Amino acid sequence: MTTIRVTKTSASPARPARLRTSLIALATASGLLLVGAACAPPAAKPAASSATGAGTATSAADLGGMDGLVKAAQAEGTLNVIALPPDWANYSKVIDAFKAKYNLKVDSAQPDAASQEEINSAKQLKGTDRAPDVFDLGQSVALANTDLFAPYKVSTFDSIDASFKDPNGTWVNDYGGYMAIGYDSKKVPDVTSVADLLKPEYKGKVALNGDPTQAGAAFNGVVMASVANGGSADDIQPGVDFFGSLAKAGNFLPVDPTSATIESGQTPVVIDWDYTNAAETAKLPSWKVVVPANAQVGGYYYQAISKDAPHPAAARLWEEFLYSDEGQNLYLGGGARPVRADAMEKAGTIDQAAFAKLPKVTGTPVLLTTEQTTKAAAVLSKEWAKVTG
Repeated sequence: MTTIRVTKTSASPARPARLRTSLIALATASGLLLVGAACAPPAAKPAASSATGAGTATSAADLGGMDGLVKAAQAEGTLNVIALPPDWANYSKVIDAFKAKYNLKVDSAQPDAASQEEINSAKQLKGTDRAPDVFDLGQSVALANTDLFAPYKVSTFDSIDASFKDPNGTWVNDYGGYMAIGYDSKKVPDVTSVADLLKPEYKGKVALNGDPTQAGAAFNGVVMASVANGGSADDIQPGVDFFGSLAKAGNFLPVDPTSATIESGQTPVVIDWDYTNAAETAKLPSWKVVVPANAQVGGYYYQAISKDAPHPAAARLWEEFLYSDEGQNLYLGGGARPVRADAMEKAGTIDQAAFAKLPKVTGTPVLLTTEQTTKAAAVLSKEWAKVTG
C-alpha cells in the first residue's frame, strides 16, 4: 500500500522528546503523487441515497448519537473499503472485528492497490454502489484530493493531537510507523545499517516495497537511504544515488515484495514500514526487523470519508470504530503506532503488551513537510528512471 497521506506548515511544532521517540509526535508522512488508472469498469446500478441524512452528518450527534448511527449503518448493510491488505496494520482483524461488532458486510476491493488507485476508483465508480466509502491514503495523494472528502468528527476527535488532523475532520491521521529493513537472518548476515546493503553478501537480495514514484513506502525508503548517506528532508538525491549504487553492485532486486516472496526466499531483504515488516515475523521466525539508528524516517497515513460514499452511515461508523480504543489497539496489535496512543496511554486504555513490543527507536525522526514531499517527488520523477533503467 502506498504512503502519502491541514495542510502542514514547513516546520512541525516542537514536541516533548517522549512523544518523538514513540512516534506519537510524528506529524506528517511522506509520499508522492501516484499515477496510472485502470480501465473504467462496467457501470453499476447507483446506490440508493440514504434517507437518514448520513451523507451530510459531521458527527454522530447529527444522527441522534451512536445508536442512531449504528441503526442507519445497519439499514445500509454494507461498507466498501479499498486498498487494505490483510497483513497491513492488522487490517484483517480490524475488518473482522468491525463486521462482528455491527453485523455489517464489508466489501474489500483491490487490497494491494496504491493510494492514487483509491482515488481513481472513487472517480470511476462514482454514483454506483461499488464506489469506495472510505479512504486510507498517503500524504501527497490525500492532500491533493481533499475536495473528495466529507468532513466528520469522530467521538474521540478531541483526544487526537491537532497536528494529526484537519480541524474540521476532513482527514485525520490514523496510524504510523518508521521505515525499516526486514531480512531473513537464515539467508543473509545481520543488517545493522543502510550501508550494509552494499556488501557482496546482499547481491540480488535487496527489495524496495514498490516504485518510489508511485508508492509511499518506497518513497520513504529512498528518504531513509538519503538520510543515511548525508542527505536530508530537503535533499533526497543521496538516497537516489544510493539505490543507483545498489543497482550497479547487483544488490538491488527489482521485485515488488509480498508475503509470498518473503516466505519463499525470493526477497530476503525488504525495505518497508516497520509494522509491515514486523508482521512477517509471525510467519517466518527467522525474519528480523531493524530501524537504522542513523536514518529514522517516519510518518502517518490519512483516513477520510468519501463525499460520494454509497453507504455514508457505514462509512462514518467505520471511522468511529477505527478511532475507538478498540480500533486503535487493533492497529497496535499489527505493529502500527495508533494516532491516539499518547492519549490512550494516559487514560490507561492502551494495550500495554502490544505497545511494549514496538521496535525501540531513540532520537529525533526525520519527517517531511508537504513542501519537502513535493520537492522530493519532483526529484524522483526526474531521477528514479536512471536507477531502474
